[in-house]
Amino acid sequence: MKKLIDGLQQFQTGYFSSHRQLFEELSHGQHPRILFITCSDSRVDPNLITQAEVGELFVIRNAGNIIPPFGAANGGEGAAIEYAIAALDIKQVIVCGHSHCGAMKGLLNLSSLEDTMPLVSNWLKHAEATRQVMRDNYGNLEGEELLEVTVAENVLTQLENLQTYPIIRSRLHQRNLTLHGWVYHIESGEVLEYDAVSHDFIALQSEIRTPEPEYNFHPTCPVSSSKSFPVPPASQSKGNHRQSVPIQTPLKNGGLASRN
Repeated sequence: MKKLIDGLQQFQTGYFSSHRQLFEELSHGQHPRILFITCSDSRVDPNLITQAEVGELFVIRNAGNIIPPFGAANGGEGAAIEYAIAALDIKQVIVCGHSHCGAMKGLLNLSSLEDTMPLVSNWLKHAEATRQVMRDNYGNLEGEELLEVTVAENVLTQLENLQTYPIIRSRLHQRNLTLHGWVYHIESGEVLEYDAVSHDFIALQSEIRTPEPEYNFHPTCPVSSSKSFPVPPASQSKGNHRQSVPIQTPLKNGGLASRN
């Protein structure tokens, strides 16, 4: 606690003092550009990894960056999404998973949580679609490779869940909203984004034109594509990637383009 109190004092005398005008403006209202949905994991800091200023991100965090389908839960996720889009007029949404995710480890061993952490077990059932995709399509994977693909598939599942919300569907239909799927690698600082063309996650703003598959996805549910938006360059540890084409614009006939 002493470290936190010392940090508070440093904030007040340092950062706050040098950004006083910014905080004065923020006191009159917020105008974030991005809705950032990510995990509660303490190792994931949206403002740090994007270098966003205070007031630029509207953040939703929970175990596993899970968005229950519309009407499936009475938690705060749906209310926060609706407020972000309807009241704050946010036009970009990012769902960001991360490496070594404890929630995804739990999802892969859901029965083991029923007695020791029943609330966690019930919450992770909102990602049942992810668990079934993994069970039915990735029986050849195990260990860390299985977990990595689970994290990535779960991001796609949650992007699909987002589209069950009326406000999201309406703005997508108006072509006034885009959704993006990211995976953050804690150990390297690398951020990958889902590319609907290659049906894989690839490094943001890479100059490599022909990326090698990152996860070797099995084709699953349809997810659509849309134009990108500028983001800070990500560090690259593998080097076999190109700039991504993020997801989510409905087709003119009301359907969705295929992931692969």
